[in-house]
Amino acid sequence: MNNSACSIYQKPRRPTRIIRCIYVVGFMDLFGVSMIIPLLSHHVKALGASPTVAGIVGSTYGVLQLFSSTIVGSWSDVVGRRYSLLTCLLLSAFGYGLLGLSTSIALFVLARIPVGLFKHSLSICRALLSDLVSETERPLVMGHFNAASSVGFILGPVVGGYLTEHEGGFYLSSFVCAAIFLLNAGLVWMLPWSETLNHRVDANSNSNNSKSYDKLKNCPVRNHHDHSSSTTACGTAIASCWGLRDTNLLQPAWRQLTSVLVRIRMLASSDMWDVFLVRLLMAVAIMLYYSNFSLAMEERFDLKPKVTGYLISYSSMLGALAGCLVGPVTHLYGNNMSALLLHSTMLTCSLIFLYTTAPNVWQVLLTSTFFAISTTIGRTCITDLELQRGGAQASGTLIGAGQSVTAVGRVLAPLLSGLAQEFSPCGPPSLGVVLALIAVGLLLIRTPKWDSKAKVKDKNH
Repeated sequence: MNNSACSIYQKPRRPTRIIRCIYVVGFMDLFGVSMIIPLLSHHVKALGASPTVAGIVGSTYGVLQLFSSTIVGSWSDVVGRRYSLLTCLLLSAFGYGLLGLSTSIALFVLARIPVGLFKHSLSICRALLSDLVSETERPLVMGHFNAASSVGFILGPVVGGYLTEHEGGFYLSSFVCAAIFLLNAGLVWMLPWSETLNHRVDANSNSNNSKSYDKLKNCPVRNHHDHSSSTTACGTAIASCWGLRDTNLLQPAWRQLTSVLVRIRMLASSDMWDVFLVRLLMAVAIMLYYSNFSLAMEERFDLKPKVTGYLISYSSMLGALAGCLVGPVTHLYGNNMSALLLHSTMLTCSLIFLYTTAPNVWQVLLTSTFFAISTTIGRTCITDLELQRGGAQASGTLIGAGQSVTAVGRVLAPLLSGLAQEFSPCGPPSLGVVLALIAVGLLLIRTPKWDSKAKVKDKNH
């Protein structure tokens, strides 16, 4: 049997084993992190920090994430996903292990530095998933990954709260979290990376990488005896193009840094400000919705914190389940992510307004139900739209930049929430409505332009 070229035109079989393993990595990652997050403020105060110092220490992580997200994401494009993911997991494990030894404020801050700089394992996992599947499958796979991660975030606080009931519970929880990250690193090391070598990564992106396409066209298969080796060679060319092989790991550090800076500069000069601005506006609006939720429920409806906790858990569970709805919903929209983002943003804006004006708890419960679904779909949409606009070959850089934008929102939201609460318990969500309306207006203006660009791109392909 003779073939003249690699069968890159055939529909590839999705590498399901490695994708499922990445779901497990995402679950364990947020499971470990959510064990620690609720305990951090209590621990730093127990070390003798004043409320102001505790606030400054707590903001350290967000500031580090703000500057490191894009850099680490771009670095994963340069050296490949495997070793960048391993590096992030191992250094995060080191940070959480150091946190388990923190008996002073200085050591606590020191322990937060490696975590703030390298806790980007979820971003790299998302970039890896975008490498492994086609553009049409990406929302489905991303939705399932977000659902698995959310389940870990729901279960983690339960285990962390149980461990804190024992003597030295915070330190025990920190060491357990570090052990989880070490297990995650072992799982990543043993992932079936060979699956990535024999699959075409993205059926819609060959024209964006003409050099690699030329390499693929020149992969002859002479007969059935050398078919396996030729297929592997073609898979190697594909993987090298998309960062799935780590052939660049041994490059000098200055060359890696230069490649990272070039990618970041290209992103900064691209016409993607509108997508990132929508992401920032909606991130702040959603954070304002949650910022004083418990206090507002108590002041508006005399709801006890325990009942409010049940309501938040209910919303979180729905958010996790909504991750499984992303695929069917995007299929219903014909993978028109800009239209889906516009509609989910309009729904989110309406729900924040209904929550702000809710006359009773039952309306809050109703809005929380649909709010969890709309925000989950919106987050997946904005990530997918970033990859569509920027090109999936730079997925690490794009996802990292998106996380940096979200980190800006984490810095701004507490400040805006504090100012808005000076006027009313409903001040933060009311401000969130205004920001969401601005995002809707921006989408109404820019969506036709995005759609026209997408049509031109399809014609060129």
